[in-house]
Amino acid sequence: MNADAIPARTRLIPAMARGFIGRCPHCGQGRIFGRFLKVRPECDACGLELHHHRADDLPPYVVIFIVAHIVGYLILETESAYEVPLWVEMGVWPVFTLLFALVLLQPVKGAVVGLQYALGMHGFATLPRSRPVPGSEETRLAAAAAGAPDRHSS
Repeated sequence: MNADAIPARTRLIPAMARGFIGRCPHCGQGRIFGRFLKVRPECDACGLELHHHRADDLPPYVVIFIVAHIVGYLILETESAYEVPLWVEMGVWPVFTLLFALVLLQPVKGAVVGLQYALGMHGFATLPRSRPVPGSEETRLAAAAAGAPDRHSS
């Protein structure tokens, strides 16, 4: 096996960025999520096993931290600069907070999975083996298995 075929672990920031946009932290091609917050068992593109991640409660804590600081600042600025009726604020801020939290939850969970992958935590210590690019031999064998006539035989 040559050195090019051995997969290298992606660095921390690129792995977290790939996870943030919902892509595999290893290859950047496959999708992490099958449903809204359900992580796929493995990457379709590179075969990285994702089922053993342990994001647990960190994504909601990070989302609460981010949303609370942004919404708190906006409420403070709104109260300081404008005379907004209380009923308007009670209708706007909870809805904005909920939507902002829902928008951030999946990307933050993907970034946490990318963080765990980059640091080799929770079963991410082993990398997937690189999948060989099908050459002429593999293509010929696949065609023979499918029942196609072999052009190379005499």
